[in-house]
Amino acid sequence: MSKTKASEPSRGAYRIQVEGSLDPSWSDRLGGLAITSRGQVGVRNTTVLEGELADQSALMGVLNTLHELHLPVEAVERVSADAPDGVLHQSSP
Repeated sequence: MSKTKASEPSRGAYRIQVEGSLDPSWSDRLGGLAITSRGQVGVRNTTVLEGELADQSALMGVLNTLHELHLPVEAVERVSADAPDGVLHQSSP
């Protein structure tokens, strides 16, 4: 009996939104993703991380780091320049 090997995960572009503020200096620790914080004084801040990751393991590494920093993940999107508005797949935790 032969086992079917799943296709190898490929590089992908992601957009991850978290609740709270995160300094751009964390980019290296978070897979090199660009970090943009949004919000106003007295209003809930959100941070968006965007960029390419090598594979699903790299994505899990970023999500684990955000968990360790106690930053609630609001949305994870896999984006593609070819799709309308850049969204290929969207899921919320």
